[in-house]
Amino acid sequence: MDQPLYQFLIIPAVKIVAILAVLLLVVAYLTFFERKVLAYLQVRLGPNRVGPKGWLQPIADAFKLLVKEDLIPSKAERFVFLLAPCLIIVPALLVWSVIPFTGETTVFGLLSEPIPAYLTDINIGILFVLGVSSVGVFGIILGGWASNSKFSLMGGLRSAAQMVSYEVPMGFAVVSVLLMAGSLSLVRIVEVQREAHMWFFLPGILALGIYFICGVAETNRNPFDLPEAESELVAGFHTEYSGMKFALFFLAEYANMLVIGSLVAVLFFGGWLRPFPNVEFLAFLDVIPPFFWFASKVGVVIFIYMWFRGTFPRYRFDQLMAVGWKWLLPLSLANVAVIALGILVKNHLLKG
Repeated sequence: MDQPLYQFLIIPAVKIVAILAVLLLVVAYLTFFERKVLAYLQVRLGPNRVGPKGWLQPIADAFKLLVKEDLIPSKAERFVFLLAPCLIIVPALLVWSVIPFTGETTVFGLLSEPIPAYLTDINIGILFVLGVSSVGVFGIILGGWASNSKFSLMGGLRSAAQMVSYEVPMGFAVVSVLLMAGSLSLVRIVEVQREAHMWFFLPGILALGIYFICGVAETNRNPFDLPEAESELVAGFHTEYSGMKFALFFLAEYANMLVIGSLVAVLFFGGWLRPFPNVEFLAFLDVIPPFFWFASKVGVVIFIYMWFRGTFPRYRFDQLMAVGWKWLLPLSLANVAVIALGILVKNHLLKG
């Protein structure tokens, strides 16, 4: 039987608009939150002039970037220069089409039957996220090359080397989770954690550490911010960008931070589930909306991102490469082998 029009077209359209609107608003206020966190870490106040306690600062920043003059270097490769910000922002937003941030909802009783609050669930969800998000590096590389600037080119080359080095252990960390879950669907991975939370979490602790460190490196955040090192490369791959194109690079960076935080929550901490979802005496926590648990887990990851920035010095580039190839890659391979062996032994004992 054909689906009603509202299920096939209207509801997905509303979901897309709602996800994008909330995501852009959250990204805008993440910049404010980071400036405040760094200020408190450095014993100062941070932005406090625009609006009550500075809460309208992100709105003022957005207006400033909208009206700022948009320059293109005279010897830049114009088409590629304009394409690069799009190549980095589109994948950062597109991956949210498969990230499950909460369960089913009736939208406060407006619908007769509950529907998934997330946009869609595909059986290769994690492959879709890894594949689409890896396209963003092309925006960085092409932006650095097309700017016709030594600083930008060096930032793009650094980013390419960094992405290649840290994509591999990140992928093996995800493989560890897939072995335990037995599925590539992000929704199914969450449901498996509902059934056996501690078995899922404890063997995945090392994978969690590897994945998060690689996530920090993939998003070019301190202490892995070599591609845009201010003290060496002015601003790295986006040195020559201004106006809204400059804003798109920052928008993509914070959107990618949210993606990493969301995947940490989904892959290792049960997504929208409450803590220890299979423990009965904690059932009273079910009165709290599932989205609150998801947002709290992501918020902790984002805070650790900011904590890193205010605490750790930047790596030298040889140190950055050594961490990826000499430590994270062997550890991730060993972790996959141990988890695979553990699953084999478990299945053998269950059959016996």
